[in-house]
Amino acid sequence: MDKSLSPFTKRQLLPQEETLEIAKKKEKLFIGIPKEIHFQEKRICLTPDAVGAVVAHGHEVLIERGAGDGASFSDKEYIKAGANITDDIKKVFGCPIILKVEPPTLEELDLINPNTVLISALQLKTQQKAYFEALEKKKITALGFEFIRDIDGSYPAVRALSELAGTASVLIAAELMVNSSNGNGLMFGNISGVPPVEVVIIGAGTVGEFAARSALGLGANVKVFDNSITKLRNIQTCLRQPLYTSTLQPKNLLKALKRCDVAIGAVRGKNRSPILVSRTMVEK
Repeated sequence: MDKSLSPFTKRQLLPQEETLEIAKKKEKLFIGIPKEIHFQEKRICLTPDAVGAVVAHGHEVLIERGAGDGASFSDKEYIKAGANITDDIKKVFGCPIILKVEPPTLEELDLINPNTVLISALQLKTQQKAYFEALEKKKITALGFEFIRDIDGSYPAVRALSELAGTASVLIAAELMVNSSNGNGLMFGNISGVPPVEVVIIGAGTVGEFAARSALGLGANVKVFDNSITKLRNIQTCLRQPLYTSTLQPKNLLKALKRCDVAIGAVRGKNRSPILVSRTMVEK
């Protein structure tokens, strides 16, 4: 046969390597969730549904017994979701990944193994030098909820907490006002023939927005104060209705505070919230 008439090249006739697709092996994660010990802290990082989703992806979750009691999640619910429950706190803190709500104390840091990944609120401004030295000594990778940034530049965890704070502030105020012992007998709600409750919100950020949303939903008259015209404009746009807004002029603020039934502080500062309502204004 004439080689010049062959449809194959010399290279094509030589044996060729076959490239096989190799599936990537998923690494199994071991996650520990200890019980929160901070005063009045009842939250837990993962609900039973969230644990079920994590376990479904092939990971393991180890939870300290009673960790979800404060949030009304029983150990039985977590076991059904696929988590393991233990009384040994050392085993929980011995996991390669630790999930917490509040930052671990120095005593809890002693229980954590070197090179562990810690995911919690870190509250860096409240920590002492010894705290950072303990993290550095054990080479702990600490990821703070408050520093997790979304693709649009926002901080989803911080915003979620702000939304909760704004909504809860109005609900707590409503409960306090109708309290039979110390309340003033007023009730939120647009009752016919009864003047609505007056609510003053100082700050037009996320907390102020959701406090205003909740108060308006309950039929209250709402007044929002902030020095940012942009924020005041945004809050009217988000709520889709006109409402009383004003810059933080002491005269207007004092007048509103003297007439209001509920005052909510929702201004965020660099280190702490600034004092916008003076002692003299409170006395009046």
